[in-house]
Amino acid sequence: MKLVQFFLPGKGKRVGVIQGDRVLDITSSDEGVRSTLDLVTQGKTARGIVTRASWLLKRLHRRATDGRELQPTHSRRRPHLLVPIDAPEVWGTKDAYPRDDGRSPADRPNDPPHAQSALPGVADTSRPGLFFKATAGRVVGPYAPIAIRQDSTCTVPGAGLAIVLGAGGGVVAFTACNDVVARAIERDGPQYASQARVYLGSCALGPCLVTSEEIEDPRTLQVRCNILRDGKTIFSEATSTAHLRRSVDTLVSWLLRDNPVPVGTVLSAGTGIPVPDAAALAHGDQVEIAVQGIGRLSNPVRGH
Repeated sequence: MKLVQFFLPGKGKRVGVIQGDRVLDITSSDEGVRSTLDLVTQGKTARGIVTRASWLLKRLHRRATDGRELQPTHSRRRPHLLVPIDAPEVWGTKDAYPRDDGRSPADRPNDPPHAQSALPGVADTSRPGLFFKATAGRVVGPYAPIAIRQDSTCTVPGAGLAIVLGAGGGVVAFTACNDVVARAIERDGPQYASQARVYLGSCALGPCLVTSEEIEDPRTLQVRCNILRDGKTIFSEATSTAHLRRSVDTLVSWLLRDNPVPVGTVLSAGTGIPVPDAAALAHGDQVEIAVQGIGRLSNPVRGH
């Protein structure tokens, strides 16, 4: 099942189920479903979310919204997509793919040996590099601007698959993620890692949530990142989650180790598409991240 949050003039935030080109509204104050986070909380598991949403579909019988009417705008006068979940916490993963951060071996002298030599597709049970990425207020959804820090001369997008956690840390859904990083600041040293990755507009999620039962194997998905400038593609590259060094379950188990997280937490599985400095983001660029089975997350870039 595919779920979205969307805005309707006069009604505000709505929760929808995607069926083809239609979006079926299942928002219900009486049932306590005012957001997808409410649905995830109530459903607890992927199957529970589908069951709950299906029951609301049958009970409410509302007129469907044409998904093509959800404009790439955030005007309160027009219907539009919102971030698919108001995640209380978003976490990220480093060294998820072999050499996934755009650095050459010479730039990685202090990395552990496994981070430099791991082979694509080979299972790895070593400790992953996890970091806190964002709170709900720092995350944007489809068509909302991602940001370049005013003190960064080189900022790049990070395209990847993101994992949505339910009750007890179980995997309930997936979405696409753009883990934006101020690379120039990150290169200044590890003490600046948080400033390089945690700031307003440094993370985008969307366009929808896809329940885990609908994605048979999260390690068989193509991920593509495009950067457009003045309508022309200046960067385009794809990878496959088959190259993930660790399984989704392994990543989640490390996140939860001595670290309970709230329901609706999102964990980015990392990016396997290193963007070169020559394609660093500039004000007015457009970043498109497409994940197979989930859809395309598109965001303009806001500079300072």
